Amino acid sequence: MGIKAKRTLGNTITYIVLIIISIIWLFPFVCLFLQSLRSYNEGGGGMVEYLLPKQFSLDSYKFLFSQDSQFVRWYLNTLVIACFVAVLQTIVVLCVSYALSRMRFKGRTFLMRFWLILGMFPGFLTMICLYFLLKQFGLTQAGAIPGLILISVASSGMGYYVTKGYFDTIPKALDEAARIDGASRARVFLTMIIPMSKPIIIYAALVAFMAPWCDYIFASYVAFGYSDSYNVAVAMQRWVWTSDYQGYFTRFCAGGMLVAVPITILFICLQRYYVEGVTGGAVKG
Repeated sequence: MGIKAKRTLGNTITYIVLIIISIIWLFPFVCLFLQSLRSYNEGGGGMVEYLLPKQFSLDSYKFLFSQDSQFVRWYLNTLVIACFVAVLQTIVVLCVSYALSRMRFKGRTFLMRFWLILGMFPGFLTMICLYFLLKQFGLTQAGAIPGLILISVASSGMGYYVTKGYFDTIPKALDEAARIDGASRARVFLTMIIPMSKPIIIYAALVAFMAPWCDYIFASYVAFGYSDSYNVAVAMQRWVWTSDYQGYFTRFCAGGMLVAVPITILFICLQRYYVEGVTGGAVKG
């Protein structure tokens, strides 16, 4: 077998494996979409009938936007939290990362190592303490939305590592030249470093946006039964806990499809910058 034939065979096997992996990966999403189109009153059946509904209907989507559902409010709650966290957390991470990358001060190394070790502990270990602390300021239940924003932003500086790695790849000679010309550190940061850091900014914003968008543990704990403060994850979980599981399951699938829309659009539009930010930040200067 010649080299060309071996290469063709290898490429064919690779494509077949990738196609199989893609089918396995996409299968749950296709099922979710098909179930969201199932009629509310359609009963169960065999495997084929379960995967492919007999009647296609938009009743579940109509219910989400009807007066009988609070889905729009929950969706807006989630969007508000995610947008505020994305903006504020990105600003905090950029400032902390720039300070750790460019400035040298006493305790800098200890602080970075301490944050790395502290970040290894899962955040839900502090749920009880955070809940009682937020409760003292009225940031639970009716005030859960600003409370969730505060929780996500307060400790965001500890996620500096990837962004700092990206800043380390930018030559410090640029900073020194600007400083000699009389520019302050703030001006160097805003007019020089930020314009050159578009990939890592988008990466930080995407990561910050996804965390509260998919959050269930903290959101359910802080809202604590107050439905007006639910995000979509908590609200939809309550749906599948109802006695009318068969009916609400189709609505759950329809809501899941709508929840996936913003994340999908963001990744499609910003995928190139996301990859550049990850690969650039992975290099330690």
